[in-house]
Amino acid sequence: MGAMKADQFESWLTVDDHGLFCRPGGFHVDPSGQVYRAVITHAHSDHARSGHDHVLATRETLAFMKARLGSPARLGTQAASYGETLHIGEVVLKLVPAGHVLGSAQVVIEWKGRRVAISGDYKRSADPTCPPYEVVPCDLFITEATFALPVFQHGDAGQELAKLLRSRVQFPERAHVVGVYGLGKCQRVIASLRETGYKRPIWLHGALAECCALYESFGVRLGELKPATSATREELKGELVLAPPSALADRWSRRLPAPLIAFASGWMRVRARARQRGVELPLVISDHADWRELTQTIDETGAEEVWVTHGREDALLYHIHSTGRRGRALALVGREDEDQ
Repeated sequence: MGAMKADQFESWLTVDDHGLFCRPGGFHVDPSGQVYRAVITHAHSDHARSGHDHVLATRETLAFMKARLGSPARLGTQAASYGETLHIGEVVLKLVPAGHVLGSAQVVIEWKGRRVAISGDYKRSADPTCPPYEVVPCDLFITEATFALPVFQHGDAGQELAKLLRSRVQFPERAHVVGVYGLGKCQRVIASLRETGYKRPIWLHGALAECCALYESFGVRLGELKPATSATREELKGELVLAPPSALADRWSRRLPAPLIAFASGWMRVRARARQRGVELPLVISDHADWRELTQTIDETGAEEVWVTHGREDALLYHIHSTGRRGRALALVGREDEDQ
């Protein structure tokens, strides 16, 4: 890694109608439309789409894509382990843990002595369900910016779950319904609750069951889980019920005993969002890096140039330029926090 020219990366990493394209490798990373060859960072629906001819990802991501999309690729898939060196076209490629959800990966590309690390979505905080984020020294760092405003400081997830457990004791007649994204947040909340010593059954909306079963198949222990739909109102008094965000305001949640609505998301830092969703107990638990983690990670990579794929780009670009680095916003379409 050495001195760089301003146009060094634009000559071989470009943005086309489908997203970020690596020309010497002949592949897109998390393309928004159907392509011949895709490298997928993780299985959330704004990064993993159906219809590609060939897909490369971790085996966990491929399994989640198969469960959610029916088929990860039309012509073939390739499962890569973390740290495995792959030669694709003219480039050397590795997948490195991103800490976002199980199977999530950064895409590290080397070509002509230059290294690029594409973060995908990532977080730096502890998560018992997936390997932690690994910093990759690089010349160009391509980062997300979902929570790239100084106001976003996520804090400690354990303290947020302690609020949930205290509320359960305080309101023993109420079912505590926690909105969670189906892939990642659901399993992180369950596993983190188990770490606190919570051993009671956790009740699930039916839409969450399949991903939980896949996590278990990869060795992530979640304890006793039960279907909430078949439970009686009496059974659910004082219990924890997990459901996708879309179920919080519909008839499904209203059949529960005096439901107390909680929601686990980094967006719960914004009280207006919580009120808008009718959330009584906001839980600030995010699977994305907050402002401190984003700026810290940029510094730790040593990258002289930083591109921002999606999110709150303006504040992060101002910070990047203030540190003497080059920066640009890629403005990729189709990127958003899942279920938002």
